[in-house]
Amino acid sequence: MTPLDTIDCDFGLPEEIEEIRQQVRRFAAGQIAPRADEIDRTNEFPRDLWPELGSQGLLGITVPERFGGAGLGYLAHVIVMEEISRASGSVGLSYGAHSNLCVNQLRLNGSEAQCARYLPKLVSGEHVGALAMSEPGSGSDVVSMQLRAVKRADGYVLNGRKMWITNGPDADIVVVYAKTDPAAGPRGISAFIVERGTPGFRSAQKLDKLGMRGSSTSELVFDDCLVPAANLLGSENGGVRVLMSGLDYERVVLAGGSLGLMAAALDLVLPYVRERRQFGQPIGTFELMQGKIADMYAALNASRAYVYAVARACDTRTA
Repeated sequence: MTPLDTIDCDFGLPEEIEEIRQQVRRFAAGQIAPRADEIDRTNEFPRDLWPELGSQGLLGITVPERFGGAGLGYLAHVIVMEEISRASGSVGLSYGAHSNLCVNQLRLNGSEAQCARYLPKLVSGEHVGALAMSEPGSGSDVVSMQLRAVKRADGYVLNGRKMWITNGPDADIVVVYAKTDPAAGPRGISAFIVERGTPGFRSAQKLDKLGMRGSSTSELVFDDCLVPAANLLGSENGGVRVLMSGLDYERVVLAGGSLGLMAAALDLVLPYVRERRQFGQPIGTFELMQGKIADMYAALNASRAYVYAVARACDTRTA
């Protein structure tokens, strides 16, 4: 039992959601937390956890049951993200990139054939997913991307690079944004599904980060990479619509990761202030320390209340 288990606030969540929280909390405490330090220290992506997450039903929270998913909403997704990140921020980040940035984008924008082909293996954990938007010279300024996709009779030829891609070195399926009509600005961007092993597609330099190190981040290179026309996600030149269709949901789900990190900080602080003694007594008995802990606890639960409310609004919007 973690220190916060006995003092979690009651947010009036549905019983099903609370059961999911407890399920994920037990799994994360047993399978993820004991490895968290090693994962960050070695900067190695824990690929073996993905089938385990899949068997727990966590990789396709928002995916319809006919594709192997749980058929739940964004509130459930936030809770899962929170509890995984509470055990390991690195695993949580990779989980969010997989389950939301890739899987949920496919769920929202993929054709029936695309969903049937790609979602089951992503949901089971057999495949790892990623999303590739940022480039060396463009981050939030999506319109300035330089990756080019030129249409041919047999598909689209991609040339260029993506940078800072979470799960980049390990992903089997990547949702990639490229310019199909550079002169059209935001109306000239398209989204594609690119599979690992496609000729001309490779991951390049893996970044050595200060934090979240077990969540592998790399550069992706496209060198005359031919992507079949059937792998166009959404419509040609409709990539910004694809991007924006998932952006709000992406933000709220990934905010669950921050909640988990805040809870993890309290998990560490509460035992410490009981064990650490100064002037003959635990430091937790000092008024100043009690005030700091109260502020941490209030900030966590205020943040939870806000994120949960936004997630509920997303579920209402998509119902």
